[in-house]
Amino acid sequence: MLQDILLTPEEREFQKEVREFARAVSPDLLKAMDRDEITYPDEFVKALAAQNLLGLRFPREYGGRGLTWTAEMAALEEMGILGMALGCAFSMPSIVGEALMRLGTETQRDRYLRPMLRGELVAAEALTEPRGGTDFFGATTRATLSDGQFTVRGQKRFVVGAERADFFLVYCCTNPDGKAHERISLILIERNSEGLETSYHYGLLGARGGGTGRILFRDVKVPQENLIGGLNAGADAFNIMMVPERLTSAGGALGLARAALSIATRYADRRHAFGRKIRAFQGISFKIAEAITRLDAARALAHAAARAADANLPTTRRLVSEAKKFATETCWDVCNIAMQVMGGIGYTNVYPIERMVRDARLAQIWTGTSEVMNLLIQHEFFQETLTDKDPPRDSELDAQEADAQNEKVYEDNEMWTKGW
Repeated sequence: MLQDILLTPEEREFQKEVREFARAVSPDLLKAMDRDEITYPDEFVKALAAQNLLGLRFPREYGGRGLTWTAEMAALEEMGILGMALGCAFSMPSIVGEALMRLGTETQRDRYLRPMLRGELVAAEALTEPRGGTDFFGATTRATLSDGQFTVRGQKRFVVGAERADFFLVYCCTNPDGKAHERISLILIERNSEGLETSYHYGLLGARGGGTGRILFRDVKVPQENLIGGLNAGADAFNIMMVPERLTSAGGALGLARAALSIATRYADRRHAFGRKIRAFQGISFKIAEAITRLDAARALAHAAARAADANLPTTRRLVSEAKKFATETCWDVCNIAMQVMGGIGYTNVYPIERMVRDARLAQIWTGTSEVMNLLIQHEFFQETLTDKDPPRDSELDAQEADAQNEKVYEDNEMWTKGW
């Protein structure tokens, strides 16, 4: 597989370890979650912790493995095979842990990061509000600081793990009169805080069993030492957090797509029609070819983004957004190709393809829609291109009449008019 090229020998060995863990997960768990009989996969998370598979990138002294993003990308793909809900449960310590590791204090790491990686605490991230999702900096959940403590009032929705998490990483408005990027702060809020309430459990099309709900904050008192990073510095925190949020989405999508494609490929080799295996028909085999090509391309891009994150390259934000967009859209396309290959039986619950299609649809929405990814990608690329101090060859000069400056008109102006 392409991972043989993308991963080091040590990373491939680690991938095998994660694959063995994923193989051992009971199908009964996935079925019960999809029936909404489970609100959160506690035993799954505890099993991950027992295998030291939570927070892989964080130093061993905090309970992690000290691994790279590329190693975690391999693990994310293996876990993604289990579906979006379990993939999210695996990813959340990586996401919340990023804030604690990069921006938190040593006291916060002792209190939250270490027990989270031991599986003793469950974390959740609270960004979206009922009034808007993409309008992140317009958040209205208010945290007012007075006498060393915040008073938090407002609500967040679509919080994965809302019904189970022991603490929440919450983006709050702490400076309502400030500029857009100076309004938000990141605060840790514990579930047992007076005034915190889980008010709604969402019925989801897919990704069920993760306890996705709405959180209400009714004048919740939070000590100032629970502030992550600087006051009103939530924009800086968000720029850091978008890397784990989007890379984990990309990695999980790779796994889900691979699972769907594997089922469809094996089905095409077993199913007969007109006296032949259906893989013998180009209408089927070309679909498989298209799917694996798209999946390999998405995998290569996701691993490139992971390497950029490991190296902290200036292009990381763009590559991470590209990986999230392309991998999740590829996942959706591949799952639908799998259903098309299998025909009517793929639309039933005899096979898990229909669940995978339902799961895949969410990936294009959460942690930033594909449209938001496009917005960032184009912005970053314009910036890179127009400020490049070591640009490549100027191919514009290779035209036969490249020196026809009078024909290179970019806007109306007086000089051009007089020249005409």
